This record gives sequence, structure tokens and C-alpha cells, in this order.
Amino acid sequence: MNDSSPDSAPTIWLCREPVSPCQGTPGWLTAFEKGTVDNFSGLRRSEYLCSRWLIRQALAGTSGTEGAKCRPVDGRPVCSEFPPGWHLSLSHSHGLSACAVSATTGLGLDIEPRSRHPHWQKVVRRWFTPDEQAWLLASDHCEDFLRVWTLKEAWLKATGRGIAGNLQTLEVTPDFRLFGDRPGEDWMATSGQVDDFLVALVYRRSGKLSPSGSLLQPPGDALQMDQPARPVAPVRWLFHTPIMTREQE
Repeated sequence: MNDSSPDSAPTIWLCREPVSPCQGTPGWLTAFEKGTVDNFSGLRRSEYLCSRWLIRQALAGTSGTEGAKCRPVDGRPVCSEFPPGWHLSLSHSHGLSACAVSATTGLGLDIEPRSRHPHWQKVVRRWFTPDEQAWLLASDHCEDFLRVWTLKEAWLKATGRGIAGNLQTLEVTPDFRLFGDRPGEDWMATSGQVDDFLVALVYRRSGKLSPSGSLLQPPGDALQMDQPARPVAPVRWLFHTPIMTREQE
């Protein structure tokens, strides 16, 4: 079991990935992770190793367990093997890795650089609801689109669904009220920013506290796990809001 309290909230940890390929294979990797990373090379290998380093830093910072002892389950890292009882969500984008940790199920994290999607209007016209198309195309603001997109991605991860055919299951209004298709469940969403990235998190509320988030000092090529990484910047949250159903409107 974990040491969370009834009022615990998810935490998000982010770090810049190494700009040069990581050398060597860290001794704290599990046998499954060592077998997986052997299939990668170059920056893809560095991304994988950085994400595994970040998972351990996130679990250590949240649970108080020594980082080298922390590990996710084999396969897709959706929860911890040790310490047990923690749920995980990962996101990667343009050299940044992020990991969310929660004591409850239903967790989805997405990050995007604020400069991404120069042709975002095509995505809106094809995949978004008619009401979303109307206000996003009228506002003609790429950052509005990116904020909606990251919220939708986080929602689909939290509810265990892929993008195809599901982007309209969460609708976002111009004042950023959110309406989902999961009635009777206590869903929350939060949106923020760190450096030049947007951060979106969807989670099941288990208390009154809001999520916290920190950008960590880059791990360096050695990916050492002998001490906790130092936070260098907090996530600046822009809003926290419940995800409602249309019956609640």
C-alpha cells in the first residue's frame, strides 16, 4: 500500500531529455527494461532511459521511497510495482518527458510545446465537435487549440481510449468548461504551463487538494539515481475544473 492520505492529489514531474545519446546501461533498470532498451539506439534510447529515470524520481518524490528501489510494472508503465499502489501516466514531446503519479485510478497526462500544430484548423474541422469548431475557428488562436487538444488527449488516456473516434467524447467550451461522456464519476481536469510547454492532467478526485507539478533539473548523461533530482521550476496552473456531463448543465 502507499502512504497517500484521503486528501491526496496527483503530482506531475517533468524533465528535459539529454541532448546527446546516453552512454551505458544504468544498473537500476529491471531485466525487462534492459531487454527493451537494447532494441533502441540514439535519441530514442535516451528518451526511453530518461523516462525510466523520471518514473523513479516521481515515485520517490511522491512516496518517500529511495529512487533506486522504485520501479514500474513490466510492459506499459501504468502503475508501480514498487512501492505498490501508485498509478502512472507518461507523456513525451519535443525533448521533454513528464510523469504523473496518483493514488487513484483514472489518470491521464499530456504535454505539448506551445509552438506546435501550424495547420491546426484541419484537425479542428475533421475531429472536433461542431460547437468547438465554431469557437476555435472564430478565435483563430493556436494556443486555444493546443489547450483543448491536450485536455482531450489527457481525457482519453485517463479513460483508457485511443484517439480514433473518441475525440468528441470530451467537449470544451470557449470559457473552458468541460463536458465528458462518463456520468456519475468524479472527474477533474487541470491545465498549466511550464517553460514553453502546456501541461494537461485529467484525474479522479479523491480529496480537496489540487495537483502539483515541478520541472526537474536535467538528469545528465549518467542518469544517476543516488540522490533526488532538484526542482527548478513549478508548473504554473491556469485552471482546475470539474468535467461535467450535459445533464448537469
